[in-house]
This record gives sequence, C-alpha cells and structure tokens, in this order.
Amino acid sequence: MQSLTLDSDNRAAIAAAIDGDSLMVACLCAAWCGTCSSYRATFEELATRHPDKTFVWIDIEDQADVVGDLDVENFPTLLVQRGDTVAFFGTMLPDGAVADRLVQAQAAATLDELARLAASSEERRGWQRDCNLRVLLAA
Repeated sequence: MQSLTLDSDNRAAIAAAIDGDSLMVACLCAAWCGTCSSYRATFEELATRHPDKTFVWIDIEDQADVVGDLDVENFPTLLVQRGDTVAFFGTMLPDGAVADRLVQAQAAATLDELARLAASSEERRGWQRDCNLRVLLAA
C-alpha cells in the first residue's frame, strides 16, 4: 500500500482513513529538505510492509494551517497514533529499520498500554494535547 499525501483537497478522506483504532504513521517533512526527499522512498517502503496501517506524508509548509503549531525540530519527524492516542512524536533517524521497529513496537502495544504510556510524562501528555492528527484535521 502506498502512503497518502496530505493536501488541501483530501483532508476529509485522510480524516476518514485514520478514523478507528488502526495505527497511523505520519511523516512530517518539507519539500526543500534533502533528507526528507531521500527518506520518502523509505517511508513508501515502510507503508508497503505494513498494509494494515495508514501512512500519511505531510509537508509542514504546504499544510501549515493543519500542523503549523507542532514543534518540528528536525526532519524527518514521525507521528504515530492509534485512535486518539498519540504513541510517538519526534525526530527519527532517516533509517527504515529504525522506523520499522518503532511501528512494530507501537502496533504490538495494547490500547491500555498506549493510554498508560500517553499519560506517563509531561512530554507525552503534551503530545495528546497538541499532536492528535484527527483533532488537527478537524480544526
């Protein structure tokens, strides 16, 4: 399965695709970033390896009205979410094996485990408040 690319014409479709409790992995990048350009193929390969999950590519400049308030410190930044629980938000090494391990670990966690982890630190509580892609798309 190929990843979806968020644009102004498909926000409702992407919101519908991430509805439910399946895992969603979003990559936040920028068109001008060379690392992001080369990571795109890796992200597509990751999506192909995990067809039961939704992968979304988001250009933070083109989609600034959706994700502009997110604190993207470096590229690529991954957002992993299941249901309304943000399981991970942060800079990722542009390495497919590292991203694959992250996806597998988050997919293996139960909803209760994810909820417990989501409340386990101020940083993770902040992710719940600020990084929920469902909420950002609805705003």
